[in-house]
Amino acid sequence: MIITIANQKGGVGKTTTAINLAAGLAKKGKKTLLMDMDPQGHSTLTYINPGDVEMSNFDIFMNRAAFSDVIMKTGHENLFISPAKISLAKIERELIGQIEGHMRLKDKMDSLSGQFDFILIDTPPTLGLITVNAFVAADSLIIPIQSSYFSMEGTDDLIETIEQIKRRPNPMLKVLGVLITLYDKRTVLSEDVVRKIKDTFGDLMFNTFISKNVRLEEAPAYKKSIFDYAPNSTGASEYMHFTEEVLDRAR
Repeated sequence: MIITIANQKGGVGKTTTAINLAAGLAKKGKKTLLMDMDPQGHSTLTYINPGDVEMSNFDIFMNRAAFSDVIMKTGHENLFISPAKISLAKIERELIGQIEGHMRLKDKMDSLSGQFDFILIDTPPTLGLITVNAFVAADSLIIPIQSSYFSMEGTDDLIETIEQIKRRPNPMLKVLGVLITLYDKRTVLSEDVVRKIKDTFGDLMFNTFISKNVRLEEAPAYKKSIFDYAPNSTGASEYMHFTEEVLDRAR
């Protein structure tokens, strides 16, 4: 199953979700590929020493490499990564105006068929060509939304883009679910925002909420998932429950 994790709004816990869902699936015995399509490369930095990265997803897009040349082991059982470099930022310029430019990733990913139980695509906080490629290549989407006052800002654009993708290049695309992140149950605002998101997305909302948690912020700095950095933390418990929900919905 190919799952794209996307929200054009930054700071919503998108990469944190990609990192820890990938680790959670791997811990559940699922052979998992984390594909870093964000030029910032934070998913890559969590699991790989950047000096060890020779070929990246940019080389895939530019027809300079196959996935077999790019995919790296992470040192965690069942977990692999297809890394990013800052050069990915040039993709928009390279692909714009090209016929079928939005299909480039999907065409390349055909070579991965049957090799992984799950492929997770971490996207940049934009609705540009990289994200559109990730939508076209995916079976499903996970949308992280922060429980903040501006949480729904831009959501209409995101939904419109998804609908456009479903009308033409990827009619099978579906939203697997909406994940509430950076949740603070102590505040009235968080509860109000959750009600607003529930009114918009209904049953698509995952039952698990990801709370504000300093351990989740610290873990990538130590090049670890939350399960390795703070296995007894609230963040680890919540992301494992979330992983189990994803597995249930994927069945």
